[in-house]
Parts: sequence; C-alpha cells; structure tokens
Amino acid sequence: MWSHAERLAGFGAAILDARLAAPPGLLGPDGQPSARRFAVYRNNVVVGLTEALQAAYPVVHRLVGEAFFRAMAGHYVRLEPPASPILLDYGAGFPAFLEVFPPALALAYLPDVARLERAWVEAYHAAEPGPAPGWAGLPADGLAGLRLALHPSVRVLASEHPVLRILQMNLPGAEPGPLPPDAGPEEVMLARPEAEVEVFRLPTGGAAFVAALQAGKTVSAAALAGFARTPRFALQEMLTGLMASRACLGPLPAHPPVPEETPDVRR
Repeated sequence: MWSHAERLAGFGAAILDARLAAPPGLLGPDGQPSARRFAVYRNNVVVGLTEALQAAYPVVHRLVGEAFFRAMAGHYVRLEPPASPILLDYGAGFPAFLEVFPPALALAYLPDVARLERAWVEAYHAAEPGPAPGWAGLPADGLAGLRLALHPSVRVLASEHPVLRILQMNLPGAEPGPLPPDAGPEEVMLARPEAEVEVFRLPTGGAAFVAALQAGKTVSAAALAGFARTPRFALQEMLTGLMASRACLGPLPAHPPVPEETPDVRR
C-alpha cells in the first residue's frame, strides 16, 4: 500500500515522463483506472508549461520557430519541472539549458538572448526600493571611496554577441534583418526606475562595473573591474549614464572592504 507521500511522488514523476505508467490507484469518474485520461492530463501539463516558457522567451521562440521551440521546450520541461506554483518563476534555467541542448548549439547567441529576456522578466518583477540614501554629506574626495545603492531591478549582461540588436530586431512586431557590419559584443543593463523596464547599452566594461557595485564594491574598486575588461573603460561616461538612468539611488554608508572577486555578469 502506497503512502500519501509516495502517491504524490509517483504522480509528479509520471506526469512529466511518458515512459511511466499512470500511478496506481488513480481512477476516472467511472471508478476505473484510465491510462488514456492520464495521458491527456499529462499532455495538458506539458502544453501549459511550454506556453509559459514561450511567454517568457518570445524572442527565442521567434528566432527558432514554432515547431523547434515546442520540441525544445518539451525536453526542458521534463528535465526541469516547476519548483514553485508561481509560473512567473518558471524557466530560470532555460538559458543554461540552451547552452547544452545539441540541436541549438549552432545558434551560439541563443543562450545570451534568453538571458536578456530573463533579465527583463526579473527586472519587471523586482521589489521596489526602500528610501533613497540621498547625497547629503558627500565626502570631499568625491565618489571614489563610496559604495552606491542601485535600484533592486538592475540586471546586467555582457555578451560576446550583439545580443541587444538581435533581441530588438526579433521582438514581436519588429522586422528582422541582417546585422550591421559593425555588430559585435554588447553589454547591457536593464532597470525599472518607474513602471516600465528600460534597457541601456553599456560601454565595454560597464557590466563588470555595475556588477561590482551590486556586490558592494566601492566606485574605485568597481572601476578596476571595468578597466580589467578594457584599458579604455569610460568611467566618467559610465557614472554619468548610471545617474541619468535613475538606476543609482545614492551612496551607502561605509563598511569594511568587500573581498575582491570577479562577479559573473552573465547571470
């Protein structure tokens, strides 16, 4: 006799694995086991998760086409079922899945396009900030030794591909076309200072700079992260743009130094 926990585990496993039989004790309205009814329910679950994934990644869907996306999503939803009943949370692992899914490997830019779409979802649903720290009492030596509070919605991505151009040309309603000859690696920041997510193209090193600020580094330490990406890192341009974007809320109180480590700007 199966326990309740065992029944739930068996149901959860069988709902996403067509190789498994319907769980024992699962009966239809007539009081009889029905593998056919369970198969219909299983298919509806997969379809629902596929549609949730498509809603979260419309550009990936457009890039690969309907049939390819549905086949690809079918593999993903069976490998990574939802960990939360909130479908807005579903699909966080999809960009990493695209990096190792063999039929998609020829589209090297696809994982970063997916990361950019995921970053948009996260930015849109991020928490509102608390009270702004304010700029009163700014030390005489300026910004260099300060840590900066960034809006909770800020997300950054550094890609080896022209990921923002690809995304913009393939948004629903946009007209796809060839990339310009100068298209190359791009760094992007997303933030939701008001009601809508805004997207900013950063100078080289900008993503590392912002990620370092998010990790609690001072402006001078974050600048070193930017210069590590390129000796021509435009610090003044980056600071001016950060303030204009309203992604920077103000300085934070001083605290002991944060250990130096390179942040991952791809997540």
